[in-house]
Amino acid sequence: MKRNVLYGVLAALMLAVSPAVAADINFSGSSINQSEFKSLTKEAGAALGYRNLVPAAPLGITGFDIGVEATVMSINENSTYWKAAFSQDAPAYLAVPKIRVRKGLPFGIDVGAIYSYVPDSNVKLYGAELSKAILEGSAAKPALGVRATYTKLNGVDDLGLQTYGVDASISKGFLFLTPYAGAGMLWIKSEAKGYLQSIDLTDVSTTVPRYFGGVKITPFPLFSVTVEAEYADKPVYSLRGAIGF
Repeated sequence: MKRNVLYGVLAALMLAVSPAVAADINFSGSSINQSEFKSLTKEAGAALGYRNLVPAAPLGITGFDIGVEATVMSINENSTYWKAAFSQDAPAYLAVPKIRVRKGLPFGIDVGAIYSYVPDSNVKLYGAELSKAILEGSAAKPALGVRATYTKLNGVDDLGLQTYGVDASISKGFLFLTPYAGAGMLWIKSEAKGYLQSIDLTDVSTTVPRYFGGVKITPFPLFSVTVEAEYADKPVYSLRGAIGF
């Protein structure tokens, strides 16, 4: 039954995401200047950065979870730079589905990885995370953790993009609910390739502060749903369904 629920969450996420970005990112023939390229870098990096979507408590040495998640961020489809990125037909929002795996290690350390492919587009995303619980939490005390993350955009010939993130978060479980909140910084680096390089755009490095909060809901053992809101240059909303132990 839990597997069927996870498949149902995955299907719902894919249906929600599919209409959002149903075209390749391709700048060929478009007009975009250096300032606009920097704005694009900041917004794209905020959308493609590694999301938190988990409480601060560690999984434990035997812990493991696998899940599906989706992130949605609205954009100004009438902006010059997003029109340039989508051949003058930009969507109203960016939506990115992902598969995510996490594994607990000794000493309160967790590691994880994501993979994303946006349906009907050339957008692919890889990422990794490393977290450490400073306080593991208990029935009376909250958990406190720190985390480092990395993501890399693949599949887009004209644009290379990478993000590096660090953050800290706090969480406390109550029955089947575990609310959490945190803050951090995202470093974004873009590379002008292909057409963008041919029009003399140069690489961009920028930073974005981020603030997030969410709640993990565990309606029955081994299965959870997490909802999260984040502000990173603009609001970002995420949903995750996972099976874990």
